[in-house]
Amino acid sequence: MKKQRPVNLDLSTISLPAAAKASILHRVTGVAMFFALVFVIWAWAYSLQSQASFDYVQTLMTSHLAKFIAWGTITLLIYHLLGGIRHLVMDMGHWEELKSGTLSANIVMGLWLVLAVLAGVWLWF
Repeated sequence: MKKQRPVNLDLSTISLPAAAKASILHRVTGVAMFFALVFVIWAWAYSLQSQASFDYVQTLMTSHLAKFIAWGTITLLIYHLLGGIRHLVMDMGHWEELKSGTLSANIVMGLWLVLAVLAGVWLWF
């Protein structure tokens, strides 16, 4: 029995709408935050052990790698928060139409980029 169904294995030809990209990105940032919080919880717990451990974490957080991890964690949190608010508003019955859903997705992604840049400026300067 031969099934006649379309097969599209070229992923570069698939174009997702902005609302789908925003929804997928919300899920991805949630999973990434779960793993990023390992570093946050470690730094928090270790810094509370003694004054010397606090000073060590404080010195460690001045490195470029630590600042990059902190910036990444902050940007994940920002997008997940913005995307979550968007989903909550949609759950209340707003922005469910194609035009308003696309607009809200584009606004969330644009606002996320602006806030990510501002978070980077705040961390590095």
